[in-house]
Amino acid sequence: MASEQLKMVVEMLRAAPPLPDEASVDEMRAGMEELTAAAPLAEDVRYEAVDAGGVPAEWAIADNAGEDRVILYLHGGGYVVGSVRTHRGIVGSISRAAAAKVLSVDYRLAPEHPHPAAVEDAVAAYRFLLGMSVDPARIAIAGDSAGGGLAAATLIALRDLAEPLPAAGVLISPWLDLTQSAESMTTRADDDPMVSRDVLQRMADAYVAAGDAKAATASPLFADLAGLPPMLVHVGTAEVLMNDATRFDERARAAGTDVRLGVWEDMVHVWHAFSLILPEAQQAIDEIGEYLGARWQ
Repeated sequence: MASEQLKMVVEMLRAAPPLPDEASVDEMRAGMEELTAAAPLAEDVRYEAVDAGGVPAEWAIADNAGEDRVILYLHGGGYVVGSVRTHRGIVGSISRAAAAKVLSVDYRLAPEHPHPAAVEDAVAAYRFLLGMSVDPARIAIAGDSAGGGLAAATLIALRDLAEPLPAAGVLISPWLDLTQSAESMTTRADDDPMVSRDVLQRMADAYVAAGDAKAATASPLFADLAGLPPMLVHVGTAEVLMNDATRFDERARAAGTDVRLGVWEDMVHVWHAFSLILPEAQQAIDEIGEYLGARWQ
């Protein structure tokens, strides 16, 4: 049975006015910035702008963050909206839980910069960390929603470029299939108060443009998943993207890659962002911290 806190989150999400179909990209971006601007930020986390190898980025550093633990974080937003500003809350919470510095990346967005621009920027930011002499064994790559798919795509790209791989990946409610072929796109449509096939398709069209939606670094679900670092994958049962995560888990395991899949009952898309009011959100963030701490031992 859903808790009162979860019911509150769902009601809040369903009450949000929908964007009109004709909303411009600028309007969508401004809407997301406005939605998150009033969210309170933790006093024990500081944020510092940085040029990460030519890519705008921001450090989020909790008071307990060690200097030798770094998370490269890739924000969600369908590759079209979102920024380091919209994700300061979740990034700060993860920095605290993992006792790690987080480099949040303002990768280029579609439609101005279609695939593979976001992947190129994520790889450049990772190389920036290597150039700072950060040990790859003390780095993780994480992201939520499209950023979760981008985290997987970045791991694939780094493997193919023969770069030293990080210790782990963390995929939060990841969008891993830009063809929208998952069964849960239909079976979970009424349960998901945040995401719909139509919105995802609009964003996929913008990001893929004239390319192939099944390209390995556009839809990691269809990639060769062998030789990747261990990954923690979180998804909720109230998500149209649920089967993106479950199918990715099956394919990665079949390829010999170590994946820990957590399917959280009744949780909504990127519920981690609601840690101020939802106990399961803080529990999920704490699990990320514990998982990475074990990988960094």
